Amino acid sequence: MLKIYNTKTRKKEEFKPIVDGHVGMYVCGPTVYGPPHLGHAKSYISFDLIHRYLKFLGYKVKYVQNITDVGHLVGDGDEGEDKISRQAKLEKLDPYEIAYKYECEYFDAMDALNILRPSISARATGFIMDIIDSVADIVDKGYGYVTKEGNVYFDVHKYHKYGQLSNRRLDDNVSGERIEVASDKHHAEDFALWKAVDNNTLMKWNSPWGYGCPGWHIECSVLSRKFLGEKFDIHGGGIDNLFPHHECECAQGDILTGDVPMNYFLHNNLVTVNGTKMGKSLGNSMTLESLFERFGAITIRYFVLQFHYRSVIDINDEAILQAQKQLEKIGEFVASVEAATNVEKQPTGDLKELFDACVDAMNDDFNTPVLISQVLKLVKVGNGYVKEGNTAKMQELLYLINRFIYDVLGLKFDKQEKKEDDLDGEVKSLAKARWQAKQNKDYAKADELRVKLTNLGYEIKDTKDGYEIKKIK
Repeated sequence: MLKIYNTKTRKKEEFKPIVDGHVGMYVCGPTVYGPPHLGHAKSYISFDLIHRYLKFLGYKVKYVQNITDVGHLVGDGDEGEDKISRQAKLEKLDPYEIAYKYECEYFDAMDALNILRPSISARATGFIMDIIDSVADIVDKGYGYVTKEGNVYFDVHKYHKYGQLSNRRLDDNVSGERIEVASDKHHAEDFALWKAVDNNTLMKWNSPWGYGCPGWHIECSVLSRKFLGEKFDIHGGGIDNLFPHHECECAQGDILTGDVPMNYFLHNNLVTVNGTKMGKSLGNSMTLESLFERFGAITIRYFVLQFHYRSVIDINDEAILQAQKQLEKIGEFVASVEAATNVEKQPTGDLKELFDACVDAMNDDFNTPVLISQVLKLVKVGNGYVKEGNTAKMQELLYLINRFIYDVLGLKFDKQEKKEDDLDGEVKSLAKARWQAKQNKDYAKADELRVKLTNLGYEIKDTKDGYEIKKIK
């Protein structure tokens, strides 16, 4: 039985989808104004894991993610410059070019991390008419107001449930506390549904209130409703967006449909760097490109998965390198099993117990630290079966590898091929002699030659097709 922590209720609850066998899941996507960074990896690896495990359980998942390509202002506020427009000025490019450029970089990075693509990835700019209709509906119902400047705001004081998600009271919100407050608001806490823009702004659309662009919060309410309906199962996002973004989504959705639209709200936690919050404005944001160059994308994925999605990740080189070594051991185990068999069968005995322990870990709010501890136990136990040459058990091991290492954790390993043309004559000769000794069942000689190769700085491994050699790092 899957239990997940629901931010709406502040407790773990049994997961019960609206429609048996189907899950509708919406996750806030990136604002595409800069290179993808470790914060993106943390969030989207977390929800990729959840996506993968729901599929593992047999659910058909409709996973929707937005692309914020307009309307997200600097400082996350209702006053100031659009993040994409500002970046366009810095790079001397069209705002649409900026959005497309960084959207492509985002998906390239997600592909490298082996993150499954969403069922639907929707750009906010593609649904402006839907957004305008929803803003008009909120105004017509008396919860939005239009100012003489052409801005449209949600009147928070008329919506008495505001704060239901974040547990914040209106008197906790001080004018200018977090952001610069627009001068035409009725109350400091009111948030923008539609923002008027000047004639020189390229990203603008005509509306009943004049030319403008949508507020940041409204796009998620509109897109989740359009693709998942008025009520859906899971909404995911970062804990840093719980307030105001997700709080505003709940308010908008309630007014638009008569109820808060999501049954379960899941939040992943933040990334810190040596104990300090990571952020672009703080100058310590780590781009994924730089991390991939240093450690490899799958190492970063494995590093993130070592932490529970609701836990803070503190990143430092030592921790990543330790994760890399652990990942290499898992990869070696996987390669040894795959070299021995390509047939899988249901686990029995001790391996069935390991299978059940892995399921129990994931059923407890997607507990990847416990799952990984079980995978490391699997490696230890499995290496014993590989050494014995126990074919039946290796087929069961392959089943576990495919289900949890590949399908759920989403790990993958480079398939190293033998490239003898790149090796010097002595290494080639020793490798061939060792292989021949193994064929002749002269294992003492084979081990002696392996040691010589190791002393020369090379590692040799047997595969189902022969052997492979690689330089020891």
